[in-house]
Amino acid sequence: MIELWITLVIVAPIVAIATVILVAKHSMRNRRGRELERVARSMGWEFQKRAQHLEGRWRGQPFNVGHSRRVSFVLSGQYEGRSAAVFEYTYTTGFGQGQSTTLLTVAVMSLPAPLPDLELTHEGLGAKLAKSLGAQDIQFESEEFNRRWRVEAAVPRAAHDIVHPRFMEFMVASPPEPLRFEGVDVLTWHLGPLDPRGIHPRLARLARAVDLVPRHVWQDYGYDPHAGAGGAPGLKG
Repeated sequence: MIELWITLVIVAPIVAIATVILVAKHSMRNRRGRELERVARSMGWEFQKRAQHLEGRWRGQPFNVGHSRRVSFVLSGQYEGRSAAVFEYTYTTGFGQGQSTTLLTVAVMSLPAPLPDLELTHEGLGAKLAKSLGAQDIQFESEEFNRRWRVEAAVPRAAHDIVHPRFMEFMVASPPEPLRFEGVDVLTWHLGPLDPRGIHPRLARLARAVDLVPRHVWQDYGYDPHAGAGGAPGLKG
């Protein structure tokens, strides 16, 4: 009986503290959700607490890493006539006490037609390590662009058509956040929670990237921007 009492004295405060922490986290998350929902309404956009249909949409890193992947706090609507969304994406690596969860903010915009996969990654330590291990890095005529960005592409010819001189100038002046064309989407992401102040700059960057894709590239993949709106699917579930 005494041993049980001692156990309760030790365990009860721990359980109480853990419960308080969980309740506080849940309360903070609900408050953030309400704040972001107000932001979405102010933009004329929709808000979802979670979008499971987006959790397996993209194949490349970081969306194919880890487990417990989750898309949450989704703001979606139209930006310059294109379907777009901004949301938080989390995934977990490891298990038990060794697990770690990564939080990203993702901005994505629908394309009028699917393009071959193309990714531009800033030339940081990660990119240099990947190249040292044999990862692809397509070279272009601009040495400054080559120093700043690593380019991987499913179809190298299409990469050279899309990454033309004006596109390279745009990317050299861009922030060091990755840019990826995958299927019917163009997207970018960065570490950290969704900050409403970053929504418009990132969507404007994506819209500019789409605008810089030459007409003949779209035509090669079944779409003519001079012939009217495209028919690619949007981002809603």
